[in-house]
Amino acid sequence: MAPSPELQIFTCDQGSEAWYAARAGIPTASEFDTVLAKGKGGGESKTRRTYMLKLIGERLTKEPMWSYANEHMERGKEMEAEARSLYSLVSDLEPVQIGFMRRGDAGASPDSLVGNDGLLEIKTKLAHLQLDVLLNDELPSEHRAQCQGQLWISQREWVDFVSYWPGLPLFAKRVFRDEDYIKRLAEAVRAFNAEMEETIAKVQQYRRAA
Repeated sequence: MAPSPELQIFTCDQGSEAWYAARAGIPTASEFDTVLAKGKGGGESKTRRTYMLKLIGERLTKEPMWSYANEHMERGKEMEAEARSLYSLVSDLEPVQIGFMRRGDAGASPDSLVGNDGLLEIKTKLAHLQLDVLLNDELPSEHRAQCQGQLWISQREWVDFVSYWPGLPLFAKRVFRDEDYIKRLAEAVRAFNAEMEETIAKVQQYRRAA
């Protein structure tokens, strides 16, 4: 189920100024789990509300939310490149890096395109977390919304989820489209965007009143 008929692909580096500009003000796959979040007793999720207000801030100020990059995050980027190379070696596939893809009012930043039908999503996990993933041998539930969201945005058929930590085996699991889940996700994202528009209208009324 596609959010809109036209897909835009941005070839900028992830984390660059152009990447932040391309994704500003719209929900993205890495936060789709937040979009789906429910508060206690089924009420409003504070995390979801905070994310929405940040996106509204981007829309109204025209300034993207810059993410703080520390030494640990920089090392993660280096390990992502290692994982991509190892994945290419063991799978005999050639991943092609992109920056961001946008379809309508939603987007995603897969770590690579793979062939005509696939995507690659890479996570670097500390050793104890990587061991847990290897032993469970399945896609960790906390990454389901992101992976299915990428398939929704891209309209591709599968994503190879990879997790990596140096000195431990590479974990790779192919995840295929779950159409029922994608339908529910698409509805949740549309509702989130509609709520954003209503909130923006309220803020603009406040501005006029002031």
